[in-house]
Amino acid sequence: QVQLVESGGGLVQAGGSLRLSCAASGVSFSINAAGWYRQAPGKQRELVAGITVSGITNYADSVKGRFTISRDNAKNTVYLQMNSLKPDDTAVYYCKCKPHWAPRDYWGQGTQVTVSS
Repeated sequence: QVQLVESGGGLVQAGGSLRLSCAASGVSFSINAAGWYRQAPGKQRELVAGITVSGITNYADSVKGRFTISRDNAKNTVYLQMNSLKPDDTAVYYCKCKPHWAPRDYWGQGTQVTVSS
């Protein structure tokens, strides 16, 4: 079965950096698109960054220039490098993948990112 496991979250001061990882099993990131989402308390889950099979990336306006999504096919892992973090980036970050053969999305369990001012 498909399993996505996020890691790398934590507490960081404003202006700092974190790198999130999403390791997959049961699905290959080399032939399926993936994305990072986040959900802050009291807010809806929102797309942060996505990467297609061909490596095309897209970002939420709020993170452009600060966050970078990337993929390591050999490790079957997707990363989110987050720089110049702001308190508004505080949220639970989730990895998502919809395998081309599956009728639904698959989500990881989430990893907490807290940015202090």
